[in-house]
Amino acid sequence: MIEKINSQSNIQSMLQTLKAYQAQAAGGLEEAGNKVGSTNSAPGFSDMIRQSVDKVNELQVKSRNTADSYERGEGVPLTDVVLSMQKSSLAFEATLQVRNKVLKAYEDILNMPV
Repeated sequence: MIEKINSQSNIQSMLQTLKAYQAQAAGGLEEAGNKVGSTNSAPGFSDMIRQSVDKVNELQVKSRNTADSYERGEGVPLTDVVLSMQKSSLAFEATLQVRNKVLKAYEDILNMPV
């Protein structure tokens, strides 16, 4: 089984999948930049936070559904399960770090002498 996991074709397949996700993510960033530049009114801070949290939630739900499908034996490749779990974990950690930075900035502002 370890030979199957470490086979050259499996590694190449995983690399191609990672490159496809990278290209998809880069395309999403370019599209988001075009949308922001083309609109007259930028979305508010709360809208941006809500969209980000919704996206993280969507990734976590997709990850859980993929893992459940794999556990039921529905033919979902293990690499897809691991990738979706890593994507949701990374998105959650990034959101947590942004939250920590915002809270730190808020505390710094509150502690400023008047």
